[in-house]
Amino acid sequence: MKPLVLGCQHLPGVTLITVAGQLDTITSGQLDGFIRQVRRRPEEHVVLDLTELSFMDSSGLRVMLTTHSYSAQHGGSLRLAALRPGPARLLHIAGLERHLSIYTSVQDALADAFATE
Repeated sequence: MKPLVLGCQHLPGVTLITVAGQLDTITSGQLDGFIRQVRRRPEEHVVLDLTELSFMDSSGLRVMLTTHSYSAQHGGSLRLAALRPGPARLLHIAGLERHLSIYTSVQDALADAFATE
């Protein structure tokens, strides 16, 4: 099993979080805590760079939905970027594509976040 590796970059009005490895019941709490720790303001936009996320289960979806709800309640947003086929398929099966903002690249997600700033 690949460990979860997280990184953060603060940009004007946006927190870019890189997520690599496997997001499952064992590691989802780690991502949830990391997002809460690194977000500077509740209304800030969050972009998750999922380029290196190789696996995600329903507990990972829960973290994303919780982050999405919290962000929306405070005037911010959550954007998911560069999903691999496996995690993308899980989002599709769960019917969450219409509820979450999904982008093919990190650059597209950032550009949209900056445009709403």
